[in-house]
Amino acid sequence: MRGSNGPDAAEELSARIEAAAAGTPYRTRRTEWGLELTVDVDVPQWQELLTRSRITQVHTYRVELRPEQRVFTLTDVVRAVEYGAGLGGVRLGRTLSMGRSVYTTSYRTLGGGEQYTFSSAEGHRLIRGAAREAGWREERPTSVKIAAGAGIFGGLVALGVLVALAVVFWP
Repeated sequence: MRGSNGPDAAEELSARIEAAAAGTPYRTRRTEWGLELTVDVDVPQWQELLTRSRITQVHTYRVELRPEQRVFTLTDVVRAVEYGAGLGGVRLGRTLSMGRSVYTTSYRTLGGGEQYTFSSAEGHRLIRGAAREAGWREERPTSVKIAAGAGIFGGLVALGVLVALAVVFWP
């Protein structure tokens, strides 16, 4: 089945990713364009004398499949909801981040016993490992290509400005 393209190849890769995620905190959900691998990120909660704060964060790895070429794109979608309540009132906040996110969250309980660590690279490795075994290759998502292009363009503009300033003000 490794050499096949089309719906069978997409089914094979989805099954491999689901098998790799079995027994882990990751949840899989198939979609019309591929699948999503989702994990709840444990973020520490805290309470002060008259204030309580809480953050809920969910990291989703969106895998879009193009089985005809055996190509996939991987996009990170990080959703966070934060609230705080206390004497100053209630504060609510919500963030959504899409693109390529690589980060680590880690904390230890006050007693120093229990420790929690999450790395977004773990999900990337899980997906890429299953894809490599099935003979798929990864392409960057459009958002990452646009960001790289904008960064290169900005760097060239800055270099041009420096050269122009050097020419104008050189003794």
